[in-house]
Amino acid sequence: MAVPADEKNRDSLSQPQIGETGMLSDTQEQHFKDGISDEEEVRCPSHTTDLRLLTKIDLHVVPFLCVMYLLAFLDRVNIANARIFDLETDLGIKDDPSKFNTAIVVFFVPYVLFEIPSNILLKKFKPSTWLSLNMFLFGFTTMMQGLVRNYAGLLTTRFFLGLFETGMFPGAFYLIGMWYRRHEAQRRYSFFFNSTTLAGAFGGLLAAAIGKMSGMRGYSGWRWIFIIEGGLTVLVSFFFYFWLPNFPEQAKWLKEDEREYVAARLRLDQGKAGLDRKITLRDVGNIFKDYKVIVGGFMYFGLIVPAYGYAYFAPTILNGYGYSKIETQLRSVPPWVAAFGFSMMCAYASDKIRHRALFAVVPIGIAISGFAILLTVHTNLDAQYAALFLAAMGAYTAMPIIVCWFNMNLGGHHRRAVGSAWQVGFGNLGGIIAAFAFKQDSGAKGVQDYSLGYSLCIAFCCVSVVACVVYAFACWKANNDRQNGKHDVDHLSEEEKLALGDMNPKYRYLL
Repeated sequence: MAVPADEKNRDSLSQPQIGETGMLSDTQEQHFKDGISDEEEVRCPSHTTDLRLLTKIDLHVVPFLCVMYLLAFLDRVNIANARIFDLETDLGIKDDPSKFNTAIVVFFVPYVLFEIPSNILLKKFKPSTWLSLNMFLFGFTTMMQGLVRNYAGLLTTRFFLGLFETGMFPGAFYLIGMWYRRHEAQRRYSFFFNSTTLAGAFGGLLAAAIGKMSGMRGYSGWRWIFIIEGGLTVLVSFFFYFWLPNFPEQAKWLKEDEREYVAARLRLDQGKAGLDRKITLRDVGNIFKDYKVIVGGFMYFGLIVPAYGYAYFAPTILNGYGYSKIETQLRSVPPWVAAFGFSMMCAYASDKIRHRALFAVVPIGIAISGFAILLTVHTNLDAQYAALFLAAMGAYTAMPIIVCWFNMNLGGHHRRAVGSAWQVGFGNLGGIIAAFAFKQDSGAKGVQDYSLGYSLCIAFCCVSVVACVVYAFACWKANNDRQNGKHDVDHLSEEEKLALGDMNPKYRYLL
């Protein structure tokens, strides 16, 4: 998208332009470039600079959230690595592969249902308290997963694992959105999100090492995977009670003038956040009256099927190629590493030109090509392995861009808290589909057994593409209508204008 010469130096392509609701008027916009807010009379503190302050935020926010979610995703999908080390045989479910699929699905029941309540509680309590508590609980549950003696125990631990992990992803995304302006966010979102790809790579390496502990103290290798990885999470959770970031208004590691400046710059970019006002049921209902919010859920929903299909079943697919247990774990690592690198390249480019739509749609096309190769090529193992790279790179590049695009277009604490939880909660229904899509007939072996899964991954990628196009058009139309003055809020009170967030007619969406 071309940017007029007189706008190239602006801090955002889509800067809103309202005064009392926290958006920019023309005068405020110029002042904002100078580090000044007319409304708050806040300058960038003289003892620091914007760059130094942003670096300080980066060091206190992103790394800790990345480690937190890396451990959460690792504890969630390590069942795929455990499967290679005879989990099904030891629990007596080897003859009925559908039971493994059911164990995956049980995780998503509470995970989907409690996304929005968790984000509301995150706002009620300090993020460092809420997130570290849940981190301890899902780490402990993972350890217990390594001690189960039957299938019922596995299902029980998977259910509680989903319950305690429900707030990790939407909570972290919501929190990042409360620290960064829209044009600053994509690289941070992608780096955070790609802790999932690092978890996949790290999980494969760790499983290859832990698997060699099989028989130690009478425990199978798959049990040690759960016990060690869960124990690591429990240990880290104690430190993260003190280290995890809170909202800017609560950050003790910022000086008072720095907190004021950070809050002011975010209000100018996103609208006043209203941290001190509680979210009501009326707020939730009003948010869902905006059809763009519904479409945002389908954008993410379409990608969850291929993403979780890959995360949960790539080790099994690789094992079907005839590799040993250890080699299977090691060969699962390179596609994750490639996905991380490609995602960060796209995130940098997306922030550089301040555009999201194409950087979401093109990677989805790459994922489709990967699954198409897996669906049609059955005799060339090199081609099939290369296709796994394409599937991982495409899905795990598009996902953070889609979530960032949607979340950062939502203005204010309330719309973003509910909207981010909705997108992730609804989207994760796709995890249930992914679990049963990759179902192998008893006694069968080989990639051909997963034709249904590959086909569904392609179909749901197409759903995501359509939703992205609809969302981009909706944002473009809203910007165009607002530019032409088709909406007016002069009849509203100041409180009502504040509550509008991105629905304020002078707010501009990022395309």
